[in-house]
Order: sequence, then structure tokens, then C-alpha cells
Amino acid sequence: MKLSSTLNLNPLTFQSKFKFTLSILNSFSFSSLSNHDTTQCNRNFNNNAIDRILLRIRTLSELSNHHHDEPTRTLPPHQFLQRQWLRSDDAIFPSENNEERVLKKKKKKNEVMAQCLAEEELNRLRTIGMHLKEKISIPKSGLTRPVLHKIHHQWNNNELVKLKFHEFLSQNMNLAHNIVQRRTGGIVIWRSGSVMWVYRGDNYQGPTTNTKHNSKSESVVWNQQQHDNMTPEEMEFNRMLDGLGPRFVDWWGTGILPVDADLLSPIVPGYTTPLRLLPTKMHPRLTNDEHAKMLKLAKALPCHFALGRNRNLQGLACAILKLWEKSLVAKIAVKLGVQNTNNELMALELKKLTGGTLLLRNKYYIVIYRGKDFVPANVAAILSERQQLMKQVQDVQKKVRCRAIDVTGENEINTQAGLSYEFNEAQAFRGGEVSPVECEKMMKEAAEASNVRLMKKMERKLVVIHEEADVKIDASLVPASPDNRREKITDEERVMFRVVGLKMKVYLQLGTRVVFDGVIENMHLHWRHRELVKLITREKNLAFVEEIAGLLEYKSGGILAAIDRLPKGFSLIYYRGKSYRRPITLRPRNPLMKAKALQCSTSMQRHESEDEGLSSR
Repeated sequence: MKLSSTLNLNPLTFQSKFKFTLSILNSFSFSSLSNHDTTQCNRNFNNNAIDRILLRIRTLSELSNHHHDEPTRTLPPHQFLQRQWLRSDDAIFPSENNEERVLKKKKKKNEVMAQCLAEEELNRLRTIGMHLKEKISIPKSGLTRPVLHKIHHQWNNNELVKLKFHEFLSQNMNLAHNIVQRRTGGIVIWRSGSVMWVYRGDNYQGPTTNTKHNSKSESVVWNQQQHDNMTPEEMEFNRMLDGLGPRFVDWWGTGILPVDADLLSPIVPGYTTPLRLLPTKMHPRLTNDEHAKMLKLAKALPCHFALGRNRNLQGLACAILKLWEKSLVAKIAVKLGVQNTNNELMALELKKLTGGTLLLRNKYYIVIYRGKDFVPANVAAILSERQQLMKQVQDVQKKVRCRAIDVTGENEINTQAGLSYEFNEAQAFRGGEVSPVECEKMMKEAAEASNVRLMKKMERKLVVIHEEADVKIDASLVPASPDNRREKITDEERVMFRVVGLKMKVYLQLGTRVVFDGVIENMHLHWRHRELVKLITREKNLAFVEEIAGLLEYKSGGILAAIDRLPKGFSLIYYRGKSYRRPITLRPRNPLMKAKALQCSTSMQRHESEDEGLSSR
């Protein structure tokens, strides 16, 4: 109940009423009330602002209900204060209204679930349900015949059965409620979360023998039960599905039972993809608006088929072609709980067999449109007959022409043969036939000319390749950043850089490969976050270390600040420069790769060891 309908003070609007009430509450304090009113308020409520506001609004509601039939007028402040501030039991406020709405909703839900039972009987059954320990688990595929057999078996010994739902039905318990009552014939007396208690009924006699083992008879019984509740459109839809195949009795939804596609013939002898013919001036594909309209149409339709098989769908394809004569789309439900189902394989197989257009494919549904070039079976038969008649006429005409050619003479044939006649005219215009020697000479000249053209083409390609190689070599010989090399630092800056560099804990270790492209890349990565980079090498020869330092300075473009001896070897400190700019390619082109640098270092060590051996001798 809304606050505006609770106050009900016409003809003022809700906003004006609320403003007026707030003005009264702000202008007059609770102390202006009489002693009798104050005593009653203290007895019923705590002394806080919220209770006082609620009390006054309740009294205002009582006042409006008391003078409902009188002419509407605005009360002055003194008359408003003379009213007794009493609580009205009929007044309901938003905070109380929410609780009451929830209670009413629960009562209504319970009344709908067990509207056929008396209150005493319902309480008795719910008391029994509290002591139920055994429960039947409903699988993902829903209420299948084995599950129904368990339910009826338990009903033989007990009035109630406890059901626990999983997967799809647990997310839509209203749907599960309807399915249970329709399939079992029982009454749901209690439901919470994914669990429900189902009562078998007073006149329960057990399942019939026909519905236990024969799905066809169960489908017939269901059709008889639902026939009276169907609309004319649903009855027509049901009759259309009767001619397509047996129904899927274990259908987990409500409404009309779809056709069980797994019971259709997997292979149809002589089946071929149907004939398709697109009308003139019509685009074969669907536009976005047409696609949206088809999906909207398919969403409102019940499912035509229920499928759980991935391959061998020729029987289903025949049924879909028959359905397309009356419906634009075919809606197929993928069976839940069936192992190794693949909706992608199903859709590809059906699209290949029928030639339709796939509108939707997910783990629940497959929707296929018949296409703009769809031709019904009777029209396709007529068109195929016409094509066969046309072929027969063409064969007869060909035979007649062959007979006419046999009757006429050879000279007449030569004069009327189109290509031969034109060839003879060209030879006569040229001045006679070409001899074999001349023909061989012409072929040699043509071969030589083609070879000359090929050689010229290869020469042009080689020139372009050489030019590109020269450009790449020239670019590789240019230093990485020549501007940084020209920059100089003072002695004070050099000392400062040396002190800071020696204190740095982060450094790069030069291995046996010494200088290669990976070292230059790591130096630029260090310069991205700091101005200095520290390198440590284990070489003991100072002259060789100086050569390495110069080579690194040239390749990286940095400035060598200091070379110091350490217990580990030598430390090299480089400054990136004030005008440093990070290059586009961190790895330069001219330094050696990792493998080549290792070979070079190994050969240098070998020569050094040989020189040391000679000097020792």
C-alpha cells in the first residue's frame, strides 16, 4: 500500500500533503500536546523523533478516514493539534507494508499449491513431510520414465514423496511445479528452493499399465487430457506434429509435447538434398531486420522436435522438410542429460541435409529457417519432371542433327563447320599451309623470345634486390644514436656518476659472449627507468675490458663514465645522456647474435691460451 493512498486527503496531491505534514511537524513540538496524549504516547512508544512522526501520521490517517464522507477542507494548525494522537490499528505504513506483502505472498503461494486440500489435512501432510529422509533426485533430463517409476513406487508405501531438482529445473521451480503435477497427477503441498513435497492424492490407484511401458499410449492419454484446455491454434499445431513422428514423453517443459527425433529413422534410402530455386531479383541472404523477426517468431513457438543424437539425421531432415511446408522455421530442443551431445555437429548435419539457414544454436535450442529458395515437395517434383522432359527433348534434337549430318556429304560438312571453315579461310589468306620445317623454326623463335623476356625480368629483380641490400647495409653501419656520442660530461659529473654507479645494487652481468644484441637491449631497458647502467665483467685483462667498454659505448650510444676494478672483475658504468631518446628497435642490427658471439668468444679464448703458452716457453 502506498503512502499516498494511506493518507487519502483529497483534493491535495501527495506532494502537497507531505509538505503540509512536514510543516506542521516542524512548527509544533511534541510538548504542545495535552497531558493525556503525552501519557498515552509514552506508554506505547519510545521517546524518539521517529516514533513521534509515525504517531502523528497514523492520527492523520484516522482523521482522513473519519471525515471521508464530509466535504474536503484544510485543517488549521489549532484544530490539527486538538485531535487525539492515537494509533489506528487499520493504518499501514511502508515499513509495515513490505512485511505484510511478503506474508500475503507466502500465504497466497501456499493456498495455490494446495487449494484442493483442507487446512487440517494440509498441516497433517506437512508434519509428515518434516520427517521424510529419503528423497528422489531429479536429473538434468527431468522427469523421465525411470524417475516416475521411483515416484510411484514410493507412493505405494507413503503418501508423500520428496523431490530434489538439479541443473535446469532447479533454476525455474515454477516450471518444475507444473511439470510434476502434470506428469505425476499429484499435488505439491510444500516447496522451498530446489526441494518440494508431492502428495499422491486421496484416490490414488497407482500408475496404469499402459503408461508404464508404452510411450505412444502415454502421449495419447496426455493429448486427451490437454485437448479441452487447448486453443484452436494449439490444436492445429498439435495435429501438425502428429504427422511428423512419435512424441517425446519425457519432455521437461510444459505445453505441447515435441516429436522425439531420436525415434525417427537414422538413414532414409535414396535421400538427396532437396531442390532449391531462388526467385528472380531476390537476395538469398537474410537482412538484420529479417533475422530479428525470424528469431522473434521462433521464440514464441513451442518446440517441434527434441534431439539427442549428433549424426544420422536423415529421418529428422525428412520431417523438417515436411514441416517447412507449413512453418517458416523449425525449432529443435537439445535433450538435457544425454551424454556426448554436441549442438554444433547437430546444426552442421541438419544444415547439410536440408540446405536451410541456421538462425540460432546454443546448448538448449537449434532454430533453422527454411530459406528464401525453399521449394515444397510437390512443386519440386513438378520442376524435376519438367527438367527431365527438357532433357529428353534435347536428346531427340541431338539425334536428329546427327542423322542430318550423316545424310549430307563430306564437302557440305566442311563448308558448314564453323571453326574448320574459319581456319581454312585464314590459311588461304596467308598463302598456303605451313610446312613442318617452318613450324619448328617458329617454335624455336618463340622459345628464344620467351627466354629473353625471362632473363630481362630476372635482371630487373636482381637490381632491385641489390639496391635494397645496399640500403640495409648503410642503415646498419649508422650508430644507434650518434647525438649521444657527441655529448660530453665534465669531470665533476663523471665523479658523481662513478660514486652513484658503484652504490647501485642492480647490474648487468657480461658472460662469455661479452657483447651481443641482448646486452644492448638490456642497457636500453635499464635506461628506461634510470640514468645510469652498471655492467660487470669477469675479464682480468684491463686492455680487453677497455676494448669491450669502447665497443659497448659505440653500439649503445651511451657515455662511458668509469671503469673500476672489483673482486668479481671490472665494473663498467654508462650514462645515457641528457638528450637520450629510446630507439624504435632496442636490438641493433649490426651486433652479433647469441650463437655467433659465443663462437667469437671461444675463438678469442683459444688464441689467448695459445699466446700464453708460447710466452711461457
